[in-house]
Amino acid sequence: MDTWAAHRGDDDTDRRTAVKAAARQLLGELGAAGLSAAAVARAGGLALADVEAVFPHRDALLTALIVDAYDGSAAAMEEADRVARSTGASAGARLLAVTRALRTWSFANSAEFTLVYGSPVPGYHAPQETVPAASRTPAVLAGIVRSALEGGELTPPRRVVPGPPLLRPEAVALFGGAPEAPFSDLVERGIVLWSNLIGLLVFQVFSRTHDSVRDESAYFDFAIAVAAESIGLVVPPAEDTHTGASTSP
Repeated sequence: MDTWAAHRGDDDTDRRTAVKAAARQLLGELGAAGLSAAAVARAGGLALADVEAVFPHRDALLTALIVDAYDGSAAAMEEADRVARSTGASAGARLLAVTRALRTWSFANSAEFTLVYGSPVPGYHAPQETVPAASRTPAVLAGIVRSALEGGELTPPRRVVPGPPLLRPEAVALFGGAPEAPFSDLVERGIVLWSNLIGLLVFQVFSRTHDSVRDESAYFDFAIAVAAESIGLVVPPAEDTHTGASTSP
């Protein structure tokens, strides 16, 4: 690459960074519906032409923000798991660590959390390029569940999923293949765990539990332990239920 081309690439990267920063500010203030090239340019003190040069339409900008949100939240989980594994933590302790990390990220980045887990953006359809980033969160959970299975840390389920397998091949592939009995429905149970985690975060980030729960951090830990029971995994009692978890507003 020649010097001019490299310089142009650096300029585009800088513009993309500035535009996304301004867009994230608008997300927090107006939501995704408030995003437009003109609004982002005003919010960031940017030239409209600079915004349109790197994101020619709103959907391109939304896609970039969605990918960043998925990547950022997953990176927090992956780092928490790396630290937990380095201390020899059990699979249950690792699960608590990564879900706490996602909770912390979700409160610290509530606008981005809302973008990926809140109401759909009218007229926007996420393209295929968002899939790899979106897959990182369940991949972290799947890795922990797989480790628990291989390490003998799971107890067999008392209720078996009835009928034929309920999963698409892609979900089984993400887990690394379908386990043998008595854990043949473990992937289905893992998706229950994943959906419980996201639903719990939606309740807490959007203040759906603050009227009924005294200590939302402690309740989060309890709920994760209860959800983990559905896959036969024990989450050990936390010495400090607030470590690694953000306190809700």
